Amino acid sequence: MPITLICLDADDTLWHNETYFRRTSGLFADLLAPFADREEALRQLEETEHRNLGAYGYGAKGYVLSMIETAHAVAGERLPAEVVGRVLALGKEMLSHPVEMLEGIEAALDDLDERGRLILLTKGDLWHQEAKLAASGLGDYFTGVEIVSDKKPETYARIFERYGAAPHEAVMAGNSMRSDILPALEAGAWAAYVPFEIAWSHEVADAPDGHPRYVELKSLSQLAGWIDSLNSAERFQP
Repeated sequence: MPITLICLDADDTLWHNETYFRRTSGLFADLLAPFADREEALRQLEETEHRNLGAYGYGAKGYVLSMIETAHAVAGERLPAEVVGRVLALGKEMLSHPVEMLEGIEAALDDLDERGRLILLTKGDLWHQEAKLAASGLGDYFTGVEIVSDKKPETYARIFERYGAAPHEAVMAGNSMRSDILPALEAGAWAAYVPFEIAWSHEVADAPDGHPRYVELKSLSQLAGWIDSLNSAERFQP
């Protein structure tokens, strides 16, 4: 049976995201310059953010809390209230920045829309992701929107079942090897890795080179062609 369900990541697959986190982390390191050198501040921030994922989840709000925690750990009682205020302001800037689409996304979605049902499958803060989707103007492309706390094999299996697709009838495309590719493959789906120019260290993992249901693409615009090649081959066995 052919692919009928096309699941797409959002951040750094449809629109810019990591760029804003990198910019914010740089400004945060500047704020802590009186207390720690830049490399140490960024190292501690990254460690704190990873440690807090289980408590805060993914997204800008948890990142702000991790910045405040890091600032306190670095500066201690010397931490001025104005620095905390500036960190909060940085967080608000992250939550309100304009949605900047990646090049060629609407044309790619037009092509994919002709080949199956599109599902937006992303993780992060519910309110922020919904706001970005609304601002993007892409909502009408998607049959469903799934904003999840994490992407695990059971997450994909549950979503495939919800939309009435067997795993071998579904494809997941995104820029995160850890979240978009490996668990989707484990769930039995096809997976297309579309790397972004910068990557969050938490999402980096070894590619499953040689896996029969995996491909790396240069851009999302190539996904429709890959799906066509799969659909033309008699390779769809449960």
